[in-house]
Amino acid sequence: MSRVIDHPILGRMPEKRKVTICVDGRQVQAFEGEPIAAALIAAGIHICRFTTKRNEPRGLYCAIGQCTDCVMTVDGAPNIRTCITPVRNNLKVETQIGVGQWRDATCKKQTSQ
Repeated sequence: MSRVIDHPILGRMPEKRKVTICVDGRQVQAFEGEPIAAALIAAGIHICRFTTKRNEPRGLYCAIGQCTDCVMTVDGAPNIRTCITPVRNNLKVETQIGVGQWRDATCKKQTSQ
């Protein structure tokens, strides 16, 4: 994971509890309370949704909750702004297609192959 540990202005970032979230069926390590979008970027995931008309990928843009480029389906609810929604353990996050749809919020545990 690539994260800012020692910020040039804010100083050293405090340690947070590690949790696991489920992203498109894949388990991803995150820190409790950080924005979902930050956890995704640290895990190398940059696409949050695809547009309805042209199926174009969208990701983090404004990072302050004003646009809708980072919306994803979170725990079965579509159109959640991931840049301002905090991570909690066992959160289920899915890449959204178009306006999204309500889904089941269960995450299957991955098995090692």
